[in-house]
Amino acid sequence: MQPVRKKSRKPWARVLAVMTALLVAAVAGVALAYPSVAATACPGCYGLTEVEDGVYGEAGMSGRQRAQVRQTVAEARRKVAGFYGGRVSSPTLLVCVTAACYDRIGGGKERGVAVLNRSVMLSPRGIDPVIASHEMSHVELHSRLESGAEVPQWFDEGLAVVVSDDARYLAPKPATAGRLTGKPTDRCLTATTGSLPATLDQWLTAATEDVATYAKSACAVSRWLDTNGGEKALASLISRLNAGEPFACLVPPPWP
Repeated sequence: MQPVRKKSRKPWARVLAVMTALLVAAVAGVALAYPSVAATACPGCYGLTEVEDGVYGEAGMSGRQRAQVRQTVAEARRKVAGFYGGRVSSPTLLVCVTAACYDRIGGGKERGVAVLNRSVMLSPRGIDPVIASHEMSHVELHSRLESGAEVPQWFDEGLAVVVSDDARYLAPKPATAGRLTGKPTDRCLTATTGSLPATLDQWLTAATEDVATYAKSACAVSRWLDTNGGEKALASLISRLNAGEPFACLVPPPWP
C-alpha cells in the first residue's frame, strides 16, 4: 500500500504571498498618491506626535508651539460649536510648524485644508483660530448633511468665512447697530455680482483668478443668514436638505 502523501501547501503560500505583496503595494500607492489621507490614518508615520486627543503636531515642537496649537484648536472648536449650536464632528487635526512637514503630509500653498471630511491639516501659516475654524466648518457642515444632501461650493466656502469671522472677507460685526435698529447689518466688503462657483473645480478656478471670490461668497451667505434668522436659518436649511428638498428651491441665487 502506497503511503498517503499530504497535499502541498506551497500553492496557498504563494497565493498568500502575492496577496500580501498586492496589499503592501496598494497601501504604498495610497501613501504616495494621497499622503494627506495616509497621514490622517497614521500621523506617526509622517513624523507627527499627539498633542492632545485628536490633535497631532510636528515632532520636536517647543512648549510654546504646543501651547499655541492647543489654544488655536480650543478657540476654533468654540467658534464652530457656537455657530452650529454644538459639534457633531470631531476631525483629526494635523498641525505642522515647518513647510517641510506640511509638504510631507500632502499640503500645498494653502494655510489649511479639510481632508475628506475626516481631518483638518494646518500649515505653519494656518495655526490660527480663524483658519482652523474655517476648515472645521467644512467638516461640521458635511457631517450634518445626510447622503444625497448637497450645497454649492460658494455656500460652503462663504459659510466657513462667516463661521470663522474672517476679517479679510467680512467687515467687523458692529457692536450695537443691529441690536438697536432690529435690522440686519450688512458686513459685505464686496458685493456679489454674477454667478458664484457651484462645484469644487469651478471654485478652485474662480478663487485662483479672483481673490474676491471668498468675499463675494461670504457676502451672499451673510446676507442670506441675516434675512432668514441667522444660525437658526442654517439649522432649518440643513434639516430641509436632509429631507430631500433641493438647495436651489431653498436659497435663491444671490445675484440678479
